[in-house]
Amino acid sequence: MLAEPLSPALQKLRLDDGRPVEWAVSSGYVDYAAAEAFMEARVAAIAAGEAAEMVWLLEHPPLYTAGVSAKDEDLLDAGRFPVHRTGRGGQFTYHGPGQRVAYVMLDLNRRGRDVRCFVRGLELWLIGALDRFGVQADVRPGRVGVWVERKGPGWSREDKIAAIGVKVRKWVSFHGISLNVEPDLDHFGGIVPCGIQDHGVTSLVDLGVLTTMDEADAALHASFGRIFGAAVAVDPPFASATKG
Repeated sequence: MLAEPLSPALQKLRLDDGRPVEWAVSSGYVDYAAAEAFMEARVAAIAAGEAAEMVWLLEHPPLYTAGVSAKDEDLLDAGRFPVHRTGRGGQFTYHGPGQRVAYVMLDLNRRGRDVRCFVRGLELWLIGALDRFGVQADVRPGRVGVWVERKGPGWSREDKIAAIGVKVRKWVSFHGISLNVEPDLDHFGGIVPCGIQDHGVTSLVDLGVLTTMDEADAALHASFGRIFGAAVAVDPPFASATKG
């Protein structure tokens, strides 16, 4: 399926005019408030025609974020990590070390002005990246994000491996996706992730895929190109804190 051409509806997400997306990767941990402030400024500049589109890959220190649909009762341990109220779509989610966050600042004026199609593109981007590790993932009706099915003798369950939460202003997107590479899965226990209580959370390493963040980034870059078009490496927006 992933090797097949994109449907006509999704073709509009690609730009073939020679203007690649900027692809920035930060080392260390990036403060959430600083990242959000950068996105706000960059989105305004993109909307004004003063800056290029950007995908920014990073890791945050441990924290919870609440989207516009978040329910207070889904914050199970308010004192565990800092909680950031944000304007993205969705409910509560966790960000932390070992999770690759990608903030996606794309000009949807040039990519079809179709939010539903854009979100489908994000889903296929993640599914394609996971496919490169031999992980079969997909979406589920009524549930946000990307899921894998796990089976054993006499049991099966579905776990979430990647989350999606976006906002669009003047037809420019921001916030984006998160892929669980090797986070501490116990950290998700302080919330009801995305308001879904009946399913679990997993990661590439939890599935037995022993990969590095650099390898995950390479898979994301390759899959992004198929869905959205070329992306070229640039310096990250600002220096981040050292891991330790």
